[in-house]
Amino acid sequence: MAEDIKKQKISNFSKEKKDEKSSYTKKPKSKCPVSNKCVGCQYIDTPYAEQLKIKQEYVEKYLGNFGKVDPIIGMDNPLHYSNKVHAVLHRMQNGTVYAGVYEVGTHNVLPVKKCFVENEKADEIIQTITGLLKSFKLTIYNENSGYGLMRHILIRIGQKSGEIMVVLVMSGPEFPSKNNFVKAILKLHPEITTIIQNINGKPTNMVLGTRDKVIYGKGYIEDSLAGMNFRISPQSLFKVNSIQTEALYNTAVKLADINHKETVLDAYCGIGTIGMIASKNASEVIGVEFNKSAVGEAKINAKMNQIRNISFYNNDAGEFVTGLVNGRKKVDVVFLEPPRSGSGEVFMSSVLELAPKKIVYISCGPESLAEDLKYLTKTGKYKVKKIVPVDLLCLTNRVEIVCLLSQTK
Repeated sequence: MAEDIKKQKISNFSKEKKDEKSSYTKKPKSKCPVSNKCVGCQYIDTPYAEQLKIKQEYVEKYLGNFGKVDPIIGMDNPLHYSNKVHAVLHRMQNGTVYAGVYEVGTHNVLPVKKCFVENEKADEIIQTITGLLKSFKLTIYNENSGYGLMRHILIRIGQKSGEIMVVLVMSGPEFPSKNNFVKAILKLHPEITTIIQNINGKPTNMVLGTRDKVIYGKGYIEDSLAGMNFRISPQSLFKVNSIQTEALYNTAVKLADINHKETVLDAYCGIGTIGMIASKNASEVIGVEFNKSAVGEAKINAKMNQIRNISFYNNDAGEFVTGLVNGRKKVDVVFLEPPRSGSGEVFMSSVLELAPKKIVYISCGPESLAEDLKYLTKTGKYKVKKIVPVDLLCLTNRVEIVCLLSQTK
């Protein structure tokens, strides 16, 4: 989700830190020429050690009341980590086409050739494709008029496998000179393993439409994470920083300390990532996910890895857990990785009724996690045992956290 990183506004926390005159001070000239308008990398000009210190303090501010916060897990190299890169296309009045990102709070397109967050090979491929558009007379979509064909370019890269997916997002199914255009791309980048035409004809802020047409390769890439192989499609719910995702999920599974007699619930399971990693130590794993296509991919991934003790269900997490409670299903460990807003009281009340021995909460923000921890601990039945921050979205003001709760004796 590189596009999500670029669109976010500076958080209240960042403003607070500046008001408090912390050691973070912006240099007169940024490393990135559009950083003052993109505002995707809030800490682009801050030394990495200082970034980690700021994030550590951020987590401690919101979660310190629940227990000691472990030192944040950072990266050896916090640059160019994003395995998913999105570019918006824009045509100038003189006919020049460039790729870039939206200026914060607007739909003005800022030209970007290289980004410190994005995979460098992905940036290179985007520039190549952009350079070919004019000669192939492919029109650029205009949001105001609704005229034009090419809307976005999306690149996904397998960090370990090296496989590369190119998604050409278009406003309609027509594709003039399709074969020649694809040949031209592959001639310059033979390392590309699949090319897909995605059709998005709606006046929407969503990058991808619901229709995919495979025009080269198998239509997906594969990559490995914590010893498991995963199939990744254009729509897959797969985190953008593979190195830190592995650290995040390995930490979560280690804290859960699962034994081979225990049943695990993976709520908000996506394409099955953490549930599959946990399956090596569990008796049974149950995954639930509201996104139907993600559930389909999770089943494929489990079969690909020959995992037989895992099952996936397409349902709302709260309703599903309520069903488990009513059916008197015993669950020993619950992993939950909810949206940024948190998990909601319906789900959490159901989890408390389910009464697992351990809850491992993976959060993408300490504010929402703090609110949910208040709810989960208010009865005194659960206590926070461990809090581990992980720097997944380096250079930004966001931080992921793994939190272990255990039943009180």
